[in-house]
Amino acid sequence: MDSVLFSQEGAVALLTLNRPSVYNSFNREMALLLQQHLDTCQDDPAIRAVYLTGAGKAFSAGQDLNEVTGPQPIGLTSILGEHYNPIIRRIRDLRKPIVAAVNGVAAGAGANIALACDLVVAAQSASFIQAFSKIGLIPDSGGTFFLPRLIGFQRACALAMLGDKVSALDAVAMGMIYQAFPDDEFATKSLAIAQKLAAMPTKGLWLAKQAFNQSMENTLDQQLALEETLQTEAGQTADYQEGVQAFLEKRPPVFKGE
Repeated sequence: MDSVLFSQEGAVALLTLNRPSVYNSFNREMALLLQQHLDTCQDDPAIRAVYLTGAGKAFSAGQDLNEVTGPQPIGLTSILGEHYNPIIRRIRDLRKPIVAAVNGVAAGAGANIALACDLVVAAQSASFIQAFSKIGLIPDSGGTFFLPRLIGFQRACALAMLGDKVSALDAVAMGMIYQAFPDDEFATKSLAIAQKLAAMPTKGLWLAKQAFNQSMENTLDQQLALEETLQTEAGQTADYQEGVQAFLEKRPPVFKGE
């Protein structure tokens, strides 16, 4: 079986991390295959949203340590430069919304790949842990960038240094993730979010994503100027015209992502 499963349900691409016997920990094959599938999602106009989840009991336990301690270990520089950093960049550059559906434990790089996605939802039994300090490392895969912006400097430092496990419900309460669902409703409700996004004006969603990406570094004046540019572009889309016309005609809009 492939280490990342790819399927499509309507306009939603389903990507499933698929090494359940090792809690979907990442090895080189899995990291490169996830990059490949994200590229497919980027390039295929029939795909309008992406749903990323894990097989079995875990979302992802992070790095497979056998790969860094075996007879031919892969160095951390290569793991970050060739595996995780390209994944994070692909997620943030993806022109379609991506939902991380965290079905179980998300640890280390697994947690931070989830947090890099546009929306993060979880089963109530799921948990998040910055496991790096337990082996003398720092949070990677964008963890030091996204985590303090999501939950604040103090909490981010505490989770990074102490390595405390955060339940899904606590993650919602601190603003780390969007929603947590009861386990028996998780699959249906999390997929419904991706399906809803796929039916929305996805070009406009991509423009909003660009604005949020750049807001991480811009001044207020720079951000206002960017909003003006992107809003002008959004106003030239077919979906904007459809949305306005549907509002005036009091009917549901039919968006095409154009």
